[in-house]
Amino acid sequence: MTSFAKFFIILGIIFVVVGFLFLIFPKMHFFKLPGDIVIKKDNFVFIFPIVTSIVISIILTIILNFIIRR
Repeated sequence: MTSFAKFFIILGIIFVVVGFLFLIFPKMHFFKLPGDIVIKKDNFVFIFPIVTSIVISIILTIILNFIIRR
C-alpha cells in the first residue's frame, strides 16, 4: 500500500511542477512538435498531438522506472 501512496505523491509533484512551468512560460510551445496533427477549417480547429504524446510517454516511462526500481 505504501508504494501506491508514493506513486500518487510523485505524480502530484510532477503535476505541480508542470503547472508552474505553464505559469512561468505561458508563451512556450510545449505541445507543438513536428508531426503533431493540426486540422484548421472555417470555425473549427482539431489538434492531435501524437508526437508530443509519444515524447511525454517515453520521458515518464524513464522517470518512473528510475523511481520504482529503488
